[in-house]
Amino acid sequence: MPTNKAEKIILGIDPGTNVMGYGLLRVVGNKAKMEAMGVIDLRKMTDPYLRLGYISERVTSIIESYLPDEMAIEAPFFGKNVQSMLKLGRAQGVAIAAAIRHDVPIHEYAPLKIKMAITGQGQASKEQVAGMLQRMLHLDEKDMPDFMDATDALAAAYCHFLQMGRPETGARHYNGWKDFVVKNKQVVSKASQPMVKTTRTHKIP
Repeated sequence: MPTNKAEKIILGIDPGTNVMGYGLLRVVGNKAKMEAMGVIDLRKMTDPYLRLGYISERVTSIIESYLPDEMAIEAPFFGKNVQSMLKLGRAQGVAIAAAIRHDVPIHEYAPLKIKMAITGQGQASKEQVAGMLQRMLHLDEKDMPDFMDATDALAAAYCHFLQMGRPETGARHYNGWKDFVVKNKQVVSKASQPMVKTTRTHKIP
């Protein structure tokens, strides 16, 4: 368990294009307590660019409200659907950019590593992750959210809490924009290319 006695706030993010989860832990010594958790609901937004803008606004607001010392974010799952991966990667990138603008160090963890850290098994379900967090953090049933994206985000934060003071194998860290660019040259290169967008009517919720 961590031995650092300083108080610290860890923000966890579970990237999503329909629902993005966030969770905050307050760490004092070797104990962690849930500070807040919730979701950024994007389901009513049909335009993908407006969604990205809203993610930026909400993550920025969360950072400015809770002043986290570090952010732990779940890495996108590399599935077979390339378009879904691209959209999820953009959402994650926007959240990372919000943290970088506020000089919040970022730690990226694979979904498998987070599940292993919380439940001991990499194939654990969202329900199992939520249930284990409820027991470890002594959360009342009324504290449990409707969307498990929130508990997934809290799991990312708790995973980082467990790694504090240990060698963080399997995690990627970004200490600023230059560091992010150096470690993601291919992604940044593709992102810098102009995007072709078809003309259509935008409906703002």
